[in-house]
Amino acid sequence: MMEAEDRKPQSDEARMAFTPPAGVEVEGSESEITSEFALPRGLGPSPAPAAETEGSAFSTPSTYSAEHAPAAFTPATGVPVVSLTKDVPWQDRMRTMLRMPVAERPAPEPPPKAEEGGPAVPRVLDLTLRIGELLLAGGEGAEDVEAAMFAVCRSYGLDRCEPNVTFTLLSISYQPSLVDDPVTASRTVRRRATDYTRLAAVFRLVDDLSDPETHISLEEAYRRLAEIRRNRHPYPTWVLTGASGLLAGAASVLVGGDVIVFLAAMVGAMLGDRLAWLCAGRGLPEFYQFTVAAMPPAAIGVALTVAHVDVKASAVITGGLFALLPGRALVAGVQDGLTGFYITASARLLEVVYLFVGIVVGVLVVLYFGVYLGAKLNPDAAVTIAERPGWQIAASMLLSLTFAVLLQQERSTVLWVTLNGGVAWCVYGALHFPGGLSPVASTAVAAGLVGLFGQLLSRYRFASALPYTTAAIGPLLPGSSTYFGLLSIAQNDVDKGLVSLATAASLAMAIAIGVNLGSEISRMFLRIGSADKRRAAKRTRGF
Repeated sequence: MMEAEDRKPQSDEARMAFTPPAGVEVEGSESEITSEFALPRGLGPSPAPAAETEGSAFSTPSTYSAEHAPAAFTPATGVPVVSLTKDVPWQDRMRTMLRMPVAERPAPEPPPKAEEGGPAVPRVLDLTLRIGELLLAGGEGAEDVEAAMFAVCRSYGLDRCEPNVTFTLLSISYQPSLVDDPVTASRTVRRRATDYTRLAAVFRLVDDLSDPETHISLEEAYRRLAEIRRNRHPYPTWVLTGASGLLAGAASVLVGGDVIVFLAAMVGAMLGDRLAWLCAGRGLPEFYQFTVAAMPPAAIGVALTVAHVDVKASAVITGGLFALLPGRALVAGVQDGLTGFYITASARLLEVVYLFVGIVVGVLVVLYFGVYLGAKLNPDAAVTIAERPGWQIAASMLLSLTFAVLLQQERSTVLWVTLNGGVAWCVYGALHFPGGLSPVASTAVAAGLVGLFGQLLSRYRFASALPYTTAAIGPLLPGSSTYFGLLSIAQNDVDKGLVSLATAASLAMAIAIGVNLGSEISRMFLRIGSADKRRAAKRTRGF
């Protein structure tokens, strides 16, 4: 009876595939039997202690060591040798590393400048975002902002980080190793203020942080950053208002104005500046500020024409437009587009379009009223600009100087940018008037020299190139073409007006591309801290 029960068929659970066949002895208890995916004894690592808990697929392997990590995958083309020299600006060194994949970036040679126990990753990322916020709000290009953020992280030993910059959002991600969870932080840029003195101070801070011979703690970096944010603007409000008036007067002389035109343009620009400050104090957006600021110069020009005063009214209105054209945002937007930051470039160029439309609305409203009142404004006066080299060179230098004051530049940079602006107008005048070259081509060549000299000056002083280039392009801005295009539209000659506005847009693009090309040429012929050439962006060819 007992033998019959032993020969009775067993259940499916007793006859599962992992049950050892009869006659095969199994060491240990039944609970120690593992699956067929277990490593054979003797081939795997030493058994873990009994107290060790079971990990997941994302846990660090027991044989992994960050100090003795295995070599990464080597591509078929090999890993390029990178030699970062220490006697070049940190912008070039960091830009060289940002333009290569993460796996190909060399590890930092000097030890991390951090406290005992390693850097505090959240605090380093927070400091990095705050520095990037000041740079982006000050008008710096997206690539330079990423280079600065990468330099700050790398100075504290966080070499596996990826900064990302858009028009209003900064983010950075740090991953200690391939098996560790990444740490990501972000910051939104809500306010923008043009202050190149603050921008230069931030550049000096990043330069000190990226210097391997300088050891700056996180507390010291935070203290210096707080001082930079608390610093007041170098010029008071009344100086900025006077600079706006002088800029408009100098621009009116560039297009053929005399002393009366100079004073009229100066008064109109100062009134527009005060109205814009009033609108800003009431919380109105920049669109309405530019609209209101464009009205007083246009109103004064129309009033002089209605009163039959023998002056060049078009020069008064053109001078007022020079003080409002967003040349800084235009150059930054085109630079971002040329360096591959298309989202940020689109946003900045859209901002330029909105500000330009605000100027158009303000001037057109006044011109429509002037035409209704019988003002005899002549759109054909654009071709009768007198050649006065001496006066125009002096006016261009005064325009660059006042533009630098409006940008809140350091006093030590004002002289350099003034000379750069004078050189730009000399090149433009020599190519356009005696040489007979087209205005667009002459503007592009002059802007290229501005970018080249600005980059050289920034390298000499280890600072940002913006203070040396933005104000210097002031004499080249298309204020005259913009005004005569608007005047033709106001007089119902839409086709002619659109052609003039298209010329203004072409001049603006020539300025921005010329400045960027000059900067790239200076980097091409000077040492950039890399053993190989800069690799161009990979084209998809449609797939």
